[in-house]
Amino acid sequence: MTKVKSLADLKAMREQFQSNLDVREKSNNQEEMVQIKVAMGTCGIASGAKQIMEYMMEKADGMKIRAVFIQTGCMGHCNAEPTIEVIVPGREPVVFGLVNNKKADEIFEKYIVNNEMVDGVIAINNEVADK
Repeated sequence: MTKVKSLADLKAMREQFQSNLDVREKSNNQEEMVQIKVAMGTCGIASGAKQIMEYMMEKADGMKIRAVFIQTGCMGHCNAEPTIEVIVPGREPVVFGLVNNKKADEIFEKYIVNNEMVDGVIAINNEVADK
C-alpha cells in the first residue's frame, strides 16, 4: 500500500477502495465470477482474516481475476482460522484453513488458475475431502 501524505491522497484511496468494493459486492454476474468467502467471526478477525481478505483482493486485482469477496460469520472451524471458502464457476466449493499470504498465493496460482488442489482443505461434514 502507498503512504498517505495528504487528505487528497486519503480521499483518492477511499474512492479507489469503494469503487473496487462496489464492483465486487454489486455485480449482477456473481455466479460467473470466482467467489471468495472470508470467515469474519471474532475468531477469524483475531487470527488475521481482515488482512488476508485485503491481501487477496489486491492479489486478484493484480492477477486480473474477476472475483467477488464476501464477508461471512464464523464457519465453525475456529481451530483453522483464518478460513476461506472458494467457489470457482463450474466447480464445487472448497474451504481452506490456516490461510496466510503464502497460502493465498498458492490458492490463486494453483487452485483458481490451474485447477490444481493445494494443501489446507477442510473436510465438510466430517467427510473425506479426496473424493
